[in-house]
Amino acid sequence: MFKSRPSKKASEALYAQAVAQARHPAFYLELGAPDRIDSRFELYTLHVMLLILRLRDEGPVGADAAQDLFDTYASALDNTLRELGVGDVSVGKKMRKLGEALYGRMLAYEKAVRADDADALAQALTRNIVEAEAPTPGMHALADYAFRTRQALAEQPFDGVMSAPAWPEPILASA
Repeated sequence: MFKSRPSKKASEALYAQAVAQARHPAFYLELGAPDRIDSRFELYTLHVMLLILRLRDEGPVGADAAQDLFDTYASALDNTLRELGVGDVSVGKKMRKLGEALYGRMLAYEKAVRADDADALAQALTRNIVEAEAPTPGMHALADYAFRTRQALAEQPFDGVMSAPAWPEPILASA
């Protein structure tokens, strides 16, 4: 009766792998993402969104897994707010703002990825991660990484993605 759903355990493991990849030092040291909580949020969101897109490609089973992953991410954000000392009274308001930001980011990133528009993705990543007007070489490289990741995830079987997605290396294009 009190056992966790297998899909919840799978989504928690998948989320942990997305977070681990988003913490790859190259994003911060080579691509220029500031090592701040808001930049980490953007990188987590990008990785979770890429996984969600891949899972949805599997039809109803994948759509359910994608929803579980999204729910796990939202729950992790709630837990993070609480760990940062946000009180119960304020968590709801802050979660609503964070949820709106999450949804907006995912829509912007997904739209650019689905349109195969690297410039639009680099612009959105620049605005959200480095808070600049013009995309930096690092944000162009991050957009390229996102497209390489989308392709790499598409080439992996569903079960492989669910258990251990293989991520490409985040590198500068000139490297």
